[in-house]
Amino acid sequence: MKKEASFYIPTPSPFDPDENGHFGTFGGRFVPETLMPVLEQLRQDYEAVRFDPDFWQEVDYYYTHYVGRPSALYYAANLSKELDAKIYLKREDLNHTGAHKINHCIAQAVLAKRLGKRKIIAETGAGQHGVATATVAALFGLECEIFMGAKDVQRQALNVFRMKLLGAKVNAVESGSKTLKDAMNDAIRHWVTHARDTYYLIGTVAGPHPYPMMVRDIQSIIGWEAKRQLMEAEGRLPDKVIACIGGGSNAMGIFNHFLQERQVECIGIEAGGEGLDKKHGASLAKGAPGVLHGQMSYLLQDEDGQILEAHSISAGLDYPGIGPEHAFLKEQGIANYDNITDKEALDAFVWLSQKEGIIPAFESSHAVAYLKKMKPEEIQGKLTLVNLSGRGDKDMMQAKDILAEQFA
Repeated sequence: MKKEASFYIPTPSPFDPDENGHFGTFGGRFVPETLMPVLEQLRQDYEAVRFDPDFWQEVDYYYTHYVGRPSALYYAANLSKELDAKIYLKREDLNHTGAHKINHCIAQAVLAKRLGKRKIIAETGAGQHGVATATVAALFGLECEIFMGAKDVQRQALNVFRMKLLGAKVNAVESGSKTLKDAMNDAIRHWVTHARDTYYLIGTVAGPHPYPMMVRDIQSIIGWEAKRQLMEAEGRLPDKVIACIGGGSNAMGIFNHFLQERQVECIGIEAGGEGLDKKHGASLAKGAPGVLHGQMSYLLQDEDGQILEAHSISAGLDYPGIGPEHAFLKEQGIANYDNITDKEALDAFVWLSQKEGIIPAFESSHAVAYLKKMKPEEIQGKLTLVNLSGRGDKDMMQAKDILAEQFA
């Protein structure tokens, strides 16, 4: 019998895309012709290391000694008592740089170095992916350039400073809605003309193949760890696994090792914004299939197919699309999806801070808020796992302004 490795190595999934990168009808590669050879080469390069123990052992070294993995599984006793349930938090907020983003940045940077790339570029919304990218670029001696919507540059000024301190060049994108969508557009345009020496480090399970599969594989260390930790703590699997969704990397990361477990319900939480009849970022709830950023997925769009502006209190969920595997899981009924409003997320931000002494990111607050949205019979007596994808440091100034009267 083959002994399981002591460190995380991806395994094939029944939900892997086909050879062209399609999850059912979603995914694929919808990019300029000049990028097709680059993407095909990246696919081959990633396939060569996807199940290679030597590659993942190198990645694991940095996870263990630099990132601080495994991240803790925390029993939230005070939340559990209030809700008459067992609530566990997977503490990705404790990772170096403060979120799950560092996971795929480390692994992709190791790959980029192996491929002989000299420069890394990335898009970012909340700035956590930008900070993580700038961090690994500094670690591995790579040039770094970050594209960020001008609106996000203003509301995430602290993260912008952190990126610059780490040595990255930050481009404030002034086009369109000046948010994540537009940052990704500019990053792709830059990559088209600099692909020979530049690695595009996409920050979520979106974009053209192989990125959705690759980022999902990497982030699945979250669910791999959580499954082991819960079995040790409780001797059983959770009833529910909850995670917020922008592009969907932290959710796919924690869902992937539970999707084949029939007794586990995986629930993704989109940005309900000001309400689904107003401004929001709920692509699965209110969107329709279309093409954006090299992929086919659910998008917020008008009747002419023009992309609509998304809205969320959290910059990381302020995106008018969704990773293609999430679209597939929704259509197949394998995972369930709901949404949380800005107000509900803000209430949960305060609730977790004051109940457990843990200040979550606005993004993660959406997942926490869903604990209160569920009906009593859906949560009472149940074992629920919530992915706390990031910490709230980056949101302090925004929260201070919004909550000024409450905490005067």
